[in-house]
Amino acid sequence: MRYLRITAALLLASSLALAGCGTPFPADPSGTLERVTEGTLRVGASANGDWVRISSGNGRGLRDEDVQGSEAELVRRFASKLGAGIEWVSGTEYVLAEDLKRGNLDLVVGGLDDKTPWATHAGLSRAYAESRDGHGSLHRHVMLVPMGENAFLLELDRFLMDAKESR
Repeated sequence: MRYLRITAALLLASSLALAGCGTPFPADPSGTLERVTEGTLRVGASANGDWVRISSGNGRGLRDEDVQGSEAELVRRFASKLGAGIEWVSGTEYVLAEDLKRGNLDLVVGGLDDKTPWATHAGLSRAYAESRDGHGSLHRHVMLVPMGENAFLLELDRFLMDAKESR
């Protein structure tokens, strides 16, 4: 009982402290959600089966119609929800993860799963889809966002959850 009272007191004190700070919670240290909303969403796309198909060249300057697939459609819907345009960049997962880490991208897609080695470089969205490979292994698909941009990640997670429920 004493433990519950102490825990409740600590939670109340933490809530009051956060409310008193006047800062939004969760926050984006680099302001990704604020910059992207009504702005431009910089998206790295790595070709991977039906998740992301790229029909023209590599690199920057892709036209919107050059990027197709189920994840490209999700990105378009997410950008629309934010009132944002999209700047597509294609490349390998490695190059895109490095660009994300350096702050040159806001989001990376490419059929990535929750076992991605880039988790040390980036934040992972919730798993929003599952698939099985030819060996029967289960893959839970995620998107990458800049590490620590928690308000942006929360907005993306909410969108992906709504999109998953509406399927």
